[in-house]
Amino acid sequence: MEELFKWQDWVVLFGYLGLTTLVGHVMRGKQASIKDFFAGGRSIPWPAVSGSIIATEISGVTFIGVPGGVMAAQGDFTYMIWGLGSVIGRVIVGLVFTKVFYEDNIYSPYDYMGRRIKPQLKTLATVFFTVGSILAQSVRVLVAALPLMIVTGLSFGTCILIIGVFAIGWTLMGGMRTVIWTDVMQFFLFTVGGLIAVFWIASHLDGGWEELFRTAKEAGKTEWLDFGFGTSDAFKFTFWVAIIAVPFLNVGAFGVDQLNAQRMFCCKNARDASKAIIWSSIGQFVTFLMLLVGAALFVWYAQNPPEGVIAEGMKWKEDGTPGNGDAVFPIWIVSELPPGLSGLILGGVFAAAISSLDSILAALSQTTVSLIHRPDQQGCDELDQRKLLDQSRLWVVIWGVFLTAFTFLMRLAQEKTQIPILPLAFGMTTYTMGPLLAMFLCALMGKGSFRGLLIGSIISFVGVLFIRADVWVLLHHWGMSYAWLGNLPMYWIDSAGALKTSVGFYWAWPATTMVTLFLGLLWPRSED
Repeated sequence: MEELFKWQDWVVLFGYLGLTTLVGHVMRGKQASIKDFFAGGRSIPWPAVSGSIIATEISGVTFIGVPGGVMAAQGDFTYMIWGLGSVIGRVIVGLVFTKVFYEDNIYSPYDYMGRRIKPQLKTLATVFFTVGSILAQSVRVLVAALPLMIVTGLSFGTCILIIGVFAIGWTLMGGMRTVIWTDVMQFFLFTVGGLIAVFWIASHLDGGWEELFRTAKEAGKTEWLDFGFGTSDAFKFTFWVAIIAVPFLNVGAFGVDQLNAQRMFCCKNARDASKAIIWSSIGQFVTFLMLLVGAALFVWYAQNPPEGVIAEGMKWKEDGTPGNGDAVFPIWIVSELPPGLSGLILGGVFAAAISSLDSILAALSQTTVSLIHRPDQQGCDELDQRKLLDQSRLWVVIWGVFLTAFTFLMRLAQEKTQIPILPLAFGMTTYTMGPLLAMFLCALMGKGSFRGLLIGSIISFVGVLFIRADVWVLLHHWGMSYAWLGNLPMYWIDSAGALKTSVGFYWAWPATTMVTLFLGLLWPRSED
């Protein structure tokens, strides 16, 4: 497969990464304080922040995982309906949450929680954010590294090493200013790459656009509305999940998760932050574009079935579907597009993984510095700011090394559980997103008990362990039997002996939020 990746592709790939690095360097601005490093001096234009939010959301998961999901057996456009819940979540964050971000001189929602409820709540929220980030963002890096390994011939370790080195370098270079402006470049490349793929396929199909839509429709690939409740172990994109469960995820992801919230702190004021998050809803058009890419790839391979190393790389089945859907689009890029152009688009995939990692490095560094070094309690002179800036950069390196190493563990988890990338990425958020949102809601109301929130968070985390199968499958791989779980109503064991869950994990988003919020409000605050 690597023979399809020509020397021109290598030149363009590293040329693009070099150009992106140069742009990040030019746009880094002054880095004299942690306000410059973590909030871009609160001077970044809101359209750039909005583009950065879109790029972080899209990343390699959407660029690679969505077309692969459409290509898979029974894959269709139902993922598009989840965009409705995503837009609802952004509007809520834009109209309500952003106002409190600019009330005080804070750098994260966790600072706000600690001030409104109890300082220990800041610690609890930071711990949950850290755990959730490690789980979710390592999947984002994994999703890009796996297909790049296949099409470039580089080892998995080498791909991860390249991603990690560039991510640490970009973050150290200019903090959030570099992160945001390099994200903007990824946003444009994702869009251009998707458009190139769709138009290229349509222009080379027998029958063109008409044949593309006709064949895709007849195969059910363009179906987009499902009124089921998504209560099986299948990863369902349904209308009810979209309007009930998904808004909980997106209010938490954009309003409470420091990964996205930190971008809004970079705006000049609350009004700009509100515009940035609400206008980022146009990123749903990129998601639709990648669904269209998946449909186009389906029709392409219906007319031109893969053979040889291409079929082997996709693990092509006799029924005309890929066993490795996440590899289909990258392999098509290197096998069909001209040398150089394929390198440019795959350079975007590399940059997407780097962007995902540098974004979380900045967020983890900020929350760690805030928790350990307490910048709000230190002086504001130049020496203090320089020390804090040095500590911030040190933590970028520490977290960069840790997350790069942790991705190898996620690789093992994905191999053993055989969960497709898209549900794996979404599933990792169920452990922590609900409790974090409940903590913020209590802080917003100025009510709630720290002890109640702590108990609710622990119950929620453990509860998610019993509606997901990934941890138990890993433990089973290491010698622990999971036969006893088959006796529980939320699990069953199929004929092949594999553990399956009967509860859609997405219902954990509202359920864990409600459980944590209820206990936080119910528990007497006097007992804290």
